[in-house]
Order: sequence, then C-alpha cells, then structure tokens
Amino acid sequence: MLKTSDRRKKKLGQQVLADPISNRLRLHTIIRLRWIAVLGQFAAISFVSFGLGFYVPIGACLTVIALSAWMNVFLAVWYPSRHRLTVAYATGLLGYDILQLATLLFLTGGMDNPFAMLMVAPVVVSAATLPLRNTIALGLLTLMSAAVLVVAHEPLPWYPGVELELPVIYKVGAFAALCVSTTFIGLYAWRLTKEGRQMSAALTATDVVLAREQKLHALDGLAAAAAHELGTPLSTIVLVTKELEHTIKPDDPIREDIVLLKAQALRCREILQKLTRHPGEEDPMHARVSVRAMLEEAAAPYFSDKVAINITAAPTTEMANAGRRQAELERRPGVIYGLGNIIENATEFAKSRVDVGAEWGPSGLVVTIADDGPGFPAEIMDNIGEPYVTTRPAERVDGVLEEDSAGLGLGFFIAKTLLERSGATVSLANRTRGGMGAVVTVSWPRAFILTS
Repeated sequence: MLKTSDRRKKKLGQQVLADPISNRLRLHTIIRLRWIAVLGQFAAISFVSFGLGFYVPIGACLTVIALSAWMNVFLAVWYPSRHRLTVAYATGLLGYDILQLATLLFLTGGMDNPFAMLMVAPVVVSAATLPLRNTIALGLLTLMSAAVLVVAHEPLPWYPGVELELPVIYKVGAFAALCVSTTFIGLYAWRLTKEGRQMSAALTATDVVLAREQKLHALDGLAAAAAHELGTPLSTIVLVTKELEHTIKPDDPIREDIVLLKAQALRCREILQKLTRHPGEEDPMHARVSVRAMLEEAAAPYFSDKVAINITAAPTTEMANAGRRQAELERRPGVIYGLGNIIENATEFAKSRVDVGAEWGPSGLVVTIADDGPGFPAEIMDNIGEPYVTTRPAERVDGVLEEDSAGLGLGFFIAKTLLERSGATVSLANRTRGGMGAVVTVSWPRAFILTS
C-alpha cells in the first residue's frame, strides 16, 4: 500500500468540497414554488372576497399576483427548464418573492394578517441552496419588510362596516414571532444542508480513495504477472549472450556489444524481480492473507527510527488450546488502507511507541492500535470520525501560522468508513492506566475470518 500524504488528502478533500454552490438551485424549482404561491394567493383572495364577503382591494391584489405569474411565464420561455441559477440571480428572485408577498400583505392587513408567517418561506429556500451571507441578506430583507408592515398597512379584510384594529402589542408580538421563526428555521435548514453536503463530499472522497487503492493493487498484480511472463525470455537472452561471449574472440569488434547486451538483460531481470518484492506481501495476486501479514502491510509505510511500531497477532486462549493458531482473511485493499491510516495517525501523535495487536477467537477478530501520545481531546471525543473534524492543529513556520499544515478531518473519516463497510465496528478511547495515549479498537464478527 502506498502512503497518501497529508497534503494529498487535504487536496482531495478540497476538491470534493468544491461544491458548485453557484448553480445548485434550478430555475425549474423556483418556477414550481412560485406557481404554488400564485395559486395559493389567488385562492385565498378569492375565498376571502367572494366566499366570506369581506372587502378586499381585489384589483390591486390581483395585479400583484399577476405580476408573479407573468414573471414565471417569462422565465419559463426565456430559459430552458434545466437552467441553474447563479447565486446573485437566485438571491434576486427570492428577494422579489419576499417583496411581492410583503406588498400583498400590505394590501390585506400587514402583520395583522395570519398569512404573514409565509414570509419565512423564501429564507428557508435560500438557506437550503445559497451561501450563508445571501441567506442573512434575505433574512434581513424579510425582517425589515415585516417591521414596515407593523406600522404601515391597509386594514385587515373584515365584515362590511366593521374595521378590525388589533392592539399594537399583538402586532409587535407577531413581528417578534416572525423574527424568531426566520432566524431559527433559516439557520436550522442551513445547518442541515451544510452537514448533508459535507457528508456527501466526504463519502465521495472515500470512494475516490478506495478506487485508487484498488487500482494500485491491480497494478501490483499486473506487474507480478508481467515479471513472471518476462522472466523466461530474459533468462534465455542472458544464456545466449553468455554462450556468445565465450565463443567470440576477445579482439572481435562485436564482443563489446554482446557484453553490453548481457548486462542490460541482467538489469532488466533485476528490475522485474524488484516488482515482486513488496514488504509483507510475497504474492500480491493471492486473495488470502494472514492477520499478521495484513497488519505488517498496513504498517509498512510508517516504520521509522522516531517511533517504534510493535505488531502482535495471536489467537485467544480458547483457540490456542484447540490447536488452531493461524487465521487467514480475505485480502481487502479498503481494510488495509483503513488500518494503515489509523496507524499513520498514531505514529504522528505518539512519543516513541505504537502497539498494534490482533486477537481472534470464536467471537471474531479484534485489532487494537494504541500509542503513547497525548490521547484524544475530551471536547471532541464524541465527534471524532465525523467528516471535517480534526485533532491536528496548524503549525507555525518562522512565526507564521501555516493553515495548510492543519488536518482537514477526512483521513480518519475515510478510514472509519472503509472499515465499517467491511463489517467492522470502530471505537475510540484514551488509556485509563499504564500512561497516556489513544486507543482505537476495530472489531469484526467471526464471519470475517476465513480460516483459523
């Protein structure tokens, strides 16, 4: 397994996070929502005017509603149905919807009108599709429009000859309710959308990493097959050049070419032999691997003189007494990558030692990775493993804080996701005895073990 550097992980995370937020909202969506609003407004005005017999400035109201309908017709004709809006364009359309509804409320009672709470709707749409700053701008526009409607509006439609004037304190209360609803629902929708977008981007990064690892292992197998197939003809070339070297006289002008040909053939054979020599992997085409070999392959890129990695693998006492001492697993690149990522994190935070232990028995396989570092911070213990939650702070270089040195928070999430896809359960803890340090436990059920 090749080591994926922190910079490469960060770049990958930033690439999948480069969400096209500027064209996420389709024009077709806004047109549909506006048609629903237009039909609802028309039905409400018609029922109040003709059904209840209340006085409504129906000419002015229908003019405002018709303006939205004609705008929908224009947008549907001018743009294709799959057209996606820019941030500025979408903000402008939602701003228009707020002002249109505010105008309609002005004609029908202002904040006395119970339908005033519908002014929250455009803000919620913005929170789910537009950047936070645009949502805040639309929210402020909503609240300013509502503040005007508290003091300036036409009378609320009521029975003929009777003017209904609600107390000022009620209007202020309705305005306060609108402020709270706009803020809470808007922020809630924005937060849910952001978390969903981050999770989607992180899972995309996970799939990309797994695909890369599978391609690397496929190339390893192809290289081994090529080395095996080319070994025989190269050996023949070497043998023939040796015989020619002994046959040709020392002063023959082609002798030097024969010697050079033999040397190059020997070099090619050495290169092919190197392709088949991978640490912890005698034959990458084998579908099975022992538990210890799997751990050694996962940890191989991170061995160094600074931090010692100690690997142990043994069956439980019950399995050992039964005479079954070896366990083999299906060789999965995702599992090896996930374990390697956790080992890498442990070596970065460890002071001098990382212990990687595996134990298998009737209940399954348990792999424990422990270091002697500072351990997991208590304040983010429950959130570690979520995308974009990192424990690696930014470093200072020549007194300047290098933000690129900080972790993006995708590495452990990717490792955890890959391991859980294999059926594992990943748990985190800090050492409670024997010193400080973090402990990551990965457990698989008995079905994960092929033979033991």
